[in-house]
Amino acid sequence: MLRSPQFVDGAFRNPVRTRRLLPGTTLAALQAGLTEHRARRRPAQAVPVHRLTAEQLAVPPASGLRLTWLGHAGVLAEIGGRRVLFDPVFGERCSPLPGFGPRRLHPGPIPPDELGPVDVVVISHDHYDHLDLPAVRALGASGAVFAVPLGVGAHLEFWGVPPERIVELDWHESARVAGLTLTAAPARHYCSRGPRTSRYQLWASWIVAGGGHRIYHSGDTGYFHGFAETGAQHGPFDAAMIQVGAYSRFWPEVHMTPEEGVRAHLDLGGGVLLPIHWCTFDLAPHPWDEPIERTLAAGLAHDVPVATPRPGEPFEPAEPLPQRAWWRPIAAPGAHEDADADTQSLIRVPPDLQPPASHPDEDDSVTART
Repeated sequence: MLRSPQFVDGAFRNPVRTRRLLPGTTLAALQAGLTEHRARRRPAQAVPVHRLTAEQLAVPPASGLRLTWLGHAGVLAEIGGRRVLFDPVFGERCSPLPGFGPRRLHPGPIPPDELGPVDVVVISHDHYDHLDLPAVRALGASGAVFAVPLGVGAHLEFWGVPPERIVELDWHESARVAGLTLTAAPARHYCSRGPRTSRYQLWASWIVAGGGHRIYHSGDTGYFHGFAETGAQHGPFDAAMIQVGAYSRFWPEVHMTPEEGVRAHLDLGGGVLLPIHWCTFDLAPHPWDEPIERTLAAGLAHDVPVATPRPGEPFEPAEPLPQRAWWRPIAAPGAHEDADADTQSLIRVPPDLQPPASHPDEDDSVTART
């Protein structure tokens, strides 16, 4: 760790100057968190989670690559005949204090004990909404290997994961795990399990390659030139899982806006865009469905294929994408009135896809673009 080029003057550093919070905005950020868009920061009805089953997972993907968004930044990737689980969160809250902190807005799509074997668990950084103690305990007993950025393995060892099942990587380092190649890539963020920024844990985006496929997971990150460099070195990708939520004008350098997420996707040569880091937790003062609406608008403007699966809904990037706008009927009243005309026209229901009235969670559809 001490020999890492990222470890400078006793702490890990970002690739460019980065502020966790803009100077002089602490009180304004707290006030915004308490007051802005309060009625629109959670769905008005239950999220229509797709109940994932062990039987579904037992059927291998026809194309060799299948992604299942579990909510927030959690994704199960079936690639090269292996199972890779990114940033799983099984707990009810992402908080250091039981009973306090952001609570789930929807249940997980599958109980952990029904997931079946997982070959690799990939962690992007140590924030509570990405490194989850209940998930580590459940998966630590499964025999899975944990791939983490430098320093993050200390948390896992403290929680009982054997050191021989922990792979720590610096940016630009790769490791072969279960026949897959895992590469840690630069990201613009920070680590912390408390009020202060950690000095000794690194953060990362991740690349996983195997079976002729290549995928990218952004973790949390602000926009920076590193996406183009990663794309040039490791792209193009079959799919990229990109953070599009939990942004704010108070911390623009550590979380991307949806438009920046689409720009990063283009820089990467990301293939199919799977928007992540939205829907599951209320972590920023923006409406619940704003990240996905803005991502769709930006994706449409740049001809980016955007997958919009429900939490737990598997899909193969090589096949027709899930693009039904399932969130619109359950968003708070008026939540998508600000969507521009292009997005409003994109999200519509073809007559032959009109769902039965008893299924309000499937009222809208995004015109397929693969």
